[in-house]
Amino acid sequence: MGDATDRAGPAGGPGPADALAALGEHDLPTRVLVLGMARRDGTIHAAEVASVAEACRRSPEQVRSCLRRLVADRLFAREGTGPRAVYRPTPAGLAALGAFVERARLAVAQDRAGSPWDGRWHLAAFAVPEARRAARDALRERLGALGGAAVHNGLYVSPRPWGKDVVAAADLLGVAEHLTLATTESLQVRGVDDARAIAAALWPIVALAAKYRRFVDRWGAVPDQLAGMAARRERLPDWRLLLGALAMGLAYLSCFEADPVLPPELLPHPWPGRTARDVLARSREAARALRAGEQPPALFRGFDDLVLSLAD
Repeated sequence: MGDATDRAGPAGGPGPADALAALGEHDLPTRVLVLGMARRDGTIHAAEVASVAEACRRSPEQVRSCLRRLVADRLFAREGTGPRAVYRPTPAGLAALGAFVERARLAVAQDRAGSPWDGRWHLAAFAVPEARRAARDALRERLGALGGAAVHNGLYVSPRPWGKDVVAAADLLGVAEHLTLATTESLQVRGVDDARAIAAALWPIVALAAKYRRFVDRWGAVPDQLAGMAARRERLPDWRLLLGALAMGLAYLSCFEADPVLPPELLPHPWPGRTARDVLARSREAARALRAGEQPPALFRGFDDLVLSLAD
């Protein structure tokens, strides 16, 4: 894989290996990379993560620290040691991985002009004692992962009905007794009551849109390039398609991980996240016709499933 042609893209420009190496620390959190390497059954294999992490310029210690944190958070349990270690998801870990797929499906449903937003805001308030600071911080992190935004310290809001997930997170952390939920159609934040203005104040919509646009600028031509190769009946070995899948999949994940998946009514139009998902889905479909192997390798399946979750 060290040949110069290994790094060339379909049209002779920067290839997937270059794009994979270009995913810097500020673009892709190590946790996103590690979770993105989960196989179809949710397991994470240390050897697989190590090879991809090296290509993404992550040190072995960064990866080990991330895996230790996932175990400490009771999301995964480790079996074995060293490069042969396998991390199996706990029920909480499976729920977290499943939540990502559900967010992906929600994003696609919105792209396809699904049900309009009902205009309701869903609030979660908590006052966890200082003695439970670790649990309090974990709850804040989980609310953010669910797409919520902090209105004030201890008060989070989402335009989605998230009560069941919030209660489940509080139960897991043992702080449910400190949680209060409410729903309202009237919300004023910092003197603003317009829904779109509230969203712009609470979520980094402008920065997120710019990140999606960079993804589209980098990968937007790939579906047509791959389709052209298929029309010429060209084939590529699975490992080359794997590099492209990893580079594109991780680049998309670095955008989507920060996306609260707000209703379209709260977003600028047109929304570049929709374009990014279209590029990803069309690339996956075009790549299927280029595979030289009968079955995709294990690493390919993980990112194939990511795109399938967006395309189904």
